[in-house]
Amino acid sequence: MNIKARVDKLVKKYKTRNPFEIIKSMNVIIVFYPLEGVKGFYQHFQRNNIIYIDERLSEHEKLFVCAHELGHMILHKKANAIFMDSRTQLNTDKCENEADQFAMNLLISDRMIEEHLNFTTHQLSQIFGFERKLIELRMKDFK
Repeated sequence: MNIKARVDKLVKKYKTRNPFEIIKSMNVIIVFYPLEGVKGFYQHFQRNNIIYIDERLSEHEKLFVCAHELGHMILHKKANAIFMDSRTQLNTDKCENEADQFAMNLLISDRMIEEHLNFTTHQLSQIFGFERKLIELRMKDFK
């Protein structure tokens, strides 16, 4: 599965990298609520796509969580990660890493990276406001 290609196709279709604008155009229901133990989650329920986000997060965190959950919706539509996490021994790390990779490709374009080519991942982390491991994940998809 080429996650970067999926993101690029989505960006081209909706003409934005803002996950909130994309989900609005896709008629996804978004619920802001004080969540416990998670920052957000995606649910497919009665033919509706629903993204829940902890309302207490900063705007920057909400943006990432929205992009991450959009990744689950696009990449793992049939998987119920909450059920998998809490009731089975299945490893959900692969799905989480793919959703992180989706989010970072959505939120940080190749052009943004090109403008900072001489920077370290630590510096990019500070510039873009994401954890270093997420920047490293994004850099794997940089052309």
